[in-house]
Amino acid sequence: MSRDNRSVRRRGQTSYDKNRRDNERKEEYVYGNVVRKAEPVRRPEERPMKKPHPEVKKNREKAHHMNPGYVLFLTAALCVSAFILVNYIQTQSELTSLTKVVAAKESEWNRMRLANDEEYNRIVNSIDLEEIKRIAMGELGMVYAQEGQVITYENKGYDYMRQVTGNKR
Repeated sequence: MSRDNRSVRRRGQTSYDKNRRDNERKEEYVYGNVVRKAEPVRRPEERPMKKPHPEVKKNREKAHHMNPGYVLFLTAALCVSAFILVNYIQTQSELTSLTKVVAAKESEWNRMRLANDEEYNRIVNSIDLEEIKRIAMGELGMVYAQEGQVITYENKGYDYMRQVTGNKR
């Protein structure tokens, strides 16, 4: 063995390690006319770390730890928020169900109104006015009012009218 190899081996390195380091240092060579200029590799400068003042260190440690009062406050805030959210969701659910109930009632009301209108029209169409007039005049003795029998009355804004008893002539 040559002396170079022995010296390399004494330091705990092999010739393989030396070649690898040499290749890492070499820059890649590009042939052609579109070669970019190699930019220098910038390494951040290492500044010596300043040792923080003991009071600053103490304040940082205090900021990282939570005291029981703060934890209690956060727990209470979380519980209040959860309570409000649950109530909100329940209220929304009630609103949705009540909206469905209202829609069902409106649908039922429309159906009943249509049925009522149809029944009214059926009854109105089934009435024979001539038959009613014949029964009223022939069987019940009804007659048309004479000229002096009709009395007009003025309503002075009241909602109802009372019938006057007795003959008023």
